[in-house]
Parts: sequence; structure tokens; C-alpha cells
Amino acid sequence: MKYMVKWVCCLCTLYSSLSAQSIKPVIPGDFADPSIIRKGDRYFAVGTSSEWAPHFPIFTSADLKNWKQTGYLFSKAPEWASTSFWAPEYFYHNDTYFIYYTARRKTDNVSCIGVATSRHPDKDFTDHGIIIEHGKEAIDAFVFNDNGQLYITWKAYGLDKRPIELLGSKLSANGLRLEGAPFSLMKDSTGMGIEGQSILKKDDYYYLFYSAGNCCGRECNYNVRIARSSSIQGPYVNYAGNPALGENKTWKCSGHGTFVTAPDGACYYLYHAYNKSSTVFTGRQGMLARLTWPGTNTWPVFRELSGDAYSANIKDDFKEKVPANHWQWDFRNSTPVVRQSKGKLYLSGSIHPGNITGMVLTVRPASQHYTMEATVVNKNDALKGLAIYGDANAAIGVGVSGGNVEYWIVKDNKRTLLASLPISKKGAVELRMEVSDQVVASFRQGAGWQVLTPATPVSIDFLPPWDRSPRMGLHFNGAAGEEAVFSRFQVVYP
Repeated sequence: MKYMVKWVCCLCTLYSSLSAQSIKPVIPGDFADPSIIRKGDRYFAVGTSSEWAPHFPIFTSADLKNWKQTGYLFSKAPEWASTSFWAPEYFYHNDTYFIYYTARRKTDNVSCIGVATSRHPDKDFTDHGIIIEHGKEAIDAFVFNDNGQLYITWKAYGLDKRPIELLGSKLSANGLRLEGAPFSLMKDSTGMGIEGQSILKKDDYYYLFYSAGNCCGRECNYNVRIARSSSIQGPYVNYAGNPALGENKTWKCSGHGTFVTAPDGACYYLYHAYNKSSTVFTGRQGMLARLTWPGTNTWPVFRELSGDAYSANIKDDFKEKVPANHWQWDFRNSTPVVRQSKGKLYLSGSIHPGNITGMVLTVRPASQHYTMEATVVNKNDALKGLAIYGDANAAIGVGVSGGNVEYWIVKDNKRTLLASLPISKKGAVELRMEVSDQVVASFRQGAGWQVLTPATPVSIDFLPPWDRSPRMGLHFNGAAGEEAVFSRFQVVYP
């Protein structure tokens, strides 16, 4: 019998390994802190946008595994907010769609929670300003309807000299103000950090799902834990089997998700995780798990699911009247002007003082390895082309300026020309960046591709910011009155 048990265990290990390796994201690329709702036969999800504008991308799906972006919560920042657009929370109540969100307040740089509403799930949101300000930080809102009484919870004291707490408060029936004094759901007694909470009611208990550990970057150790209580206000008792959702062979640092119930009653959890192979270069990607309870008043179990293997390639010939909604930019360092007409995209605008990189109209990478191409059709002294952008002081690109193609890098607030070759004064210029651990930049004008060879190979390891992935896209760095004109853009993954 012991040999049969060993054989079965070997099969289980093999199945676990294969299933972990085959798990794919449902929303590839940087889509942290996702929140999800269902309306009829459609699902909607919104995620963190951090320092990219437009703010808070919104996706929709019919099956939870194939998602398409439909828009953004905000085309421009609310009047009260400055940066750090984090952790949105979807909620539907009284025929109204609510999105509670975190941002830094302009006046003092303190993170607060605001709320916006709409009659539609993915457009026409009206901002109502700050709903929660609490000490030096209030982030990660979650709303729970407890048999008609609304509650809102959030993370507090992350920047104070005291333990982090998950706090809660009654929420008004219209969802726009707190009622009564806040109460504590859980204190971080270990100092590991707790946040990204959500609540489910099942049988006799309220189940508090929360994320513990370091959320972001190469040294992250995030995981999902569960606690429960007979009262929504606690006290909550932790599950002895924590963490309930964590690292496997392919993914790490799982956390900060919310739940949705399918028409058949199944419960699903949309959350984020880092791919171990690409980690910070693709950011925290949208993942899916199913939650089940083995019996009455038992602790629930997560089963990770895989998205479908659809293509994340982008091929844009700019034939539409308006630019695609996948474009974003670093709103802190540039204000782009983008328009499309007759198969061309025109990029210009203002580059903020101190930004030596210029502006980059970016898309979210679905892998660390890809080939990006664009065609530049106009001639002027501005630099026009392709770039991979981490921040205003961390970027690399190839572009056309005057009569030359330039391969350049910005690092440590210094711009360096890596290589340069002359081009013909006539005709469009095609540009290419082949990206893996290093970058190969090339161009052509009708003939074969010519590689711009720097003196030493260029690593892109310096690009990622701490909390998000670097992004790639169309680049412009020029004076007022100049512009870049492109006739195509594409990203192809191997």
C-alpha cells in the first residue's frame, strides 16, 4: 500500500507542477489591485493606474477569462487629487455604479479615499471628492452590504509610528459619507503589513480576506490570508492554514483581490501576482481563482484558474477616428496632445521642466520579451520614435531627429547617445526595438534592417519603478510647435 500512496503522491506533485506552469493571467500586464463586479451576463474590472493617465483602466468580460479594455474611470485627475491612483473598489447599489479609489491630496500629499458614481459601469463617472481622510494615510477601500447596512473598510496607519490597522465604518445609504465612529477589524501585530482586504459572509461567519507582506518589486512576499468572526466588527480569528493563496512554480506575491458571484452561484476571486520569469518587467498581472467551501462553517479553499492563451499582440494602423484606449502616459512629466487622422497618429504637447526624456505614449507589456516597431513619416529636428519608459529619469529608445537615427538612453538624470547613423532625407523611417534582457535597436528605409550598435550591450534592468512595470510605446521629444507623425505601431510577442 505504501508504494501506491507514493505513486499517487508523485502524480499529485506532477499535476500540481503542470497546472502551476500552465496558469496564465486573465488580464495580462500591469493590472494591480483589481476590483470586480457582475451586471447581468457581463463582468467589469477596474485596476490601479498609479502614475499613468488616464486613470484607473476598466475592462469587461463575458466569461472571466477573456477581457477587453473599454475605458477609464477618469480621463483627467479629479480636482483634489495629484498622484498615486491606487486600489479602486467597484460597488453597485441603488441602480448606481460606485468606484471608491485612493489618490494623494494636492494640498498635503496625504493618501485619501474618494468616490465617483455613474449610471454606467465603464463611462460617465462623476467625482464626489474625498470620503475618507484618516491620519497620514487611508487606502484600499472595500465596501460590504450586510443585509442592507453598508460598511466601508480601509487600511490605516501605514505611515504612522503605530501598527497598521484595517478599519471599518458604517456607510450612508447613498454611499457618499461615513456614519458613526470607525472601528478596528484587525491590527498588524507581527509588523509584516496587512492591506487589500475584502469580506464575504458564509453560514455563521464573516470571512475577512486580506493581503500580508511586501506588495511590490523584486523583493515582494505578498500572500492572501483569511480570518473570520461571528460579527462584522470582529474580533477576527486567523486561519491556521494561512496563507490561503501564495506562491507556486510560476507566480509569486499573490494578493489584493475581490470576489464576484457567477450566474451559476460559483464564487471567483480576481487578484494580482507577479510572473516569476518577468517579475517587475510585466508588473502585477490580473489572475483568477475559484473559492469553495468544503462544508458548513469550514474554511474556504482557493483553486487557481488559467486565462485563455489569446494573443496580446498590438497592431495599430491608426485608421480609427480616435486613438485606441490602451494608450497611457506619465502625467507627472508631460501633457501629450494626441490625434488620429487618415491613418496617421500625431503626437505633440508640453514636456514638463526637468524631464529630459520627453513624452512616451505607452502600452502595458504582457511579457518581458517582445519586438516593437513603428513608422515615422515626418521630418523635423524633434526626436520621434520608440521608447521603453520606466520614469522620466529611466528610459531607452530609438528615434529620428533631423537627418539621423539615434539610439539613446536616459539614466540617473543623464541622457547618453548610444549610437547614431545617417538616413536619407526622403521617405518614411521604420524603427524596431527587440527586447529581452537587453535591447537591439534598428531601422530601415526600404532596404534591410540596420542595427545601431552601441559600444557595449545595454541592459534594461534599471528601468522598473518600485511599484509598476516599465512600458513601451511612441516617443516624442521636441519644442513647442513640433510634432511626431506615425503611420503604424505594433508589438509582437514571441
